[in-house]
Amino acid sequence: MYKIVGNDGKTYGPVTADQIREWIAQGRVENRTAVLSTGAVEWTFIGLLPEFAPLFHSSPPVIAPLKAEAILTNKTNGFATAGLVCGILSCVCCCGCPFSVLGLIFSIVALVQINAQAEKQAGWGLALAGLICSAISLLISLGLGIFQLALSPANLIWHVGAI
Repeated sequence: MYKIVGNDGKTYGPVTADQIREWIAQGRVENRTAVLSTGAVEWTFIGLLPEFAPLFHSSPPVIAPLKAEAILTNKTNGFATAGLVCGILSCVCCCGCPFSVLGLIFSIVALVQINAQAEKQAGWGLALAGLICSAISLLISLGLGIFQLALSPANLIWHVGAI
């Protein structure tokens, strides 16, 4: 004997296995209908009971095989990584000018390569971050250099006169 919970939320039963088989055939009971067998402690789904499982004709979903393109991962552009590293070094090191120029060059080359290729490479964000870090560092370095020259014009004249 079984009790089931119908689609309307009402509990039906106790009913026999034959009555449940008839309801399954009529489509009134689905494999996810809650059922409580006589003597059972917990409710379960009727499709999980071995006596009713074969009556449900649902097969597991078919998963298409993965294409080789989906398995291959996009490689990160090396110039993008180099641009980011140089951009970070230009922000951290006191002598940021050489690193910031290299960071700008590497990042711009990476962005051009990433946008130009048919198969997309990863690293667009790295290149952009490297470009931004390098540009900020270069602007700060140039600004500080101009500021230093503005504060000490006598040193500039002295160095020019020594030549």
